[in-house]
Amino acid sequence: MGEVRDALAENPVAAAVVTVLAGTEVAETNRRGRFILSGVPVGVHEFSVRHLGYAPLSHEVTVSRGITTEVEIGLVPEPVEMAPIVATAARSRRLEVKGFYERKYWGELVSGGTFFTAADIERRNPALISHMIADAPGVRLQCGIRHDSCMIPNARGASGLVPGGCVMSIYLDGVRLRVRATRKDTLDDFVRPSEIAGVEVYMGPASLPAEFGGSDSGCGAVAIWTK
Repeated sequence: MGEVRDALAENPVAAAVVTVLAGTEVAETNRRGRFILSGVPVGVHEFSVRHLGYAPLSHEVTVSRGITTEVEIGLVPEPVEMAPIVATAARSRRLEVKGFYERKYWGELVSGGTFFTAADIERRNPALISHMIADAPGVRLQCGIRHDSCMIPNARGASGLVPGGCVMSIYLDGVRLRVRATRKDTLDDFVRPSEIAGVEVYMGPASLPAEFGGSDSGCGAVAIWTK
């Protein structure tokens, strides 16, 4: 019977592997740092104790017939050098220049907007970008008869609930689009989801950045940036 402890902190060391050199006996310490090796022949034996984060230790023990030999072993902590972990965050240079990431940071911090990156769009894999934008809280779609093109109404206008919603302003690469509720010239005709690097959705004038504001911005705005 034996016990393995941290030589510096005197805490039990669990899951340390104890082996008898030149033999087949192997044991592992429990959560209290204790272990039992049975069937060890009488005589002097060298034990090896190993655990990740501690220096390996050899300990000589004399085993007598009919007697349980008790040992207490202290392991010395040893830092383990591991390969560095490198985390890389890929950002679109175009979005960086256009201020997308800065607006995203502050917008999410104060709940001032909803933002989708190219990775978000790829995961969602929408057939139309209007379907992706509809995931933003408070947005609902107003689609044509064939549901192959949709407008993006905000459920609320500048002065409260608007029956049927009011159409949000749409910006594509910083330019205001004049979309209509007909099949021609709707948002989904201008850009495909695979072409988009980022989307910003603002639900009202209070959260709108200055570059997307204006006298007709009461219904909020959607800003789309292509790759």
